[in-house]
Amino acid sequence: MKFILFSAPVLCLAFLAILFLQSGLDKVFNYKGNMEWLSGHFEKSPLKNMVNIMVPVITVLEVFSGLFCALGIIQLLVDGSAQMGLIGAQLSTISILALFFGQRVAQDYVGAATLTTYFIISIMTVYLLWDMMPVG
Repeated sequence: MKFILFSAPVLCLAFLAILFLQSGLDKVFNYKGNMEWLSGHFEKSPLKNMVNIMVPVITVLEVFSGLFCALGIIQLLVDGSAQMGLIGAQLSTISILALFFGQRVAQDYVGAATLTTYFIISIMTVYLLWDMMPVG
């Protein structure tokens, strides 16, 4: 019964952990390439002078989102607590909103639309984990 109860939140957290650890660590290990690409992506937007600030912020958000989601899986399976996973899912939602904002401002509407699926999964994960939190 415990496995069935935790399977949806664990799978959602695994999805978010993979998504954000890969994306965040790619920005860490290929920082220069990401900076170049994003500078070009935002060169005609009002955010063009903020890329040097935005990249480190989104990198930290993504890495912490992925880490908290991964730790949340372990915590959920070990003691049934949803705290770490909930923090990870909330950080994931904030990360996606930041990415969505950037895509819309850069007028990359296809890229922004792609993020909608991730947003739905992250919100669903927040809901699933919030419902598992103790009351009081």
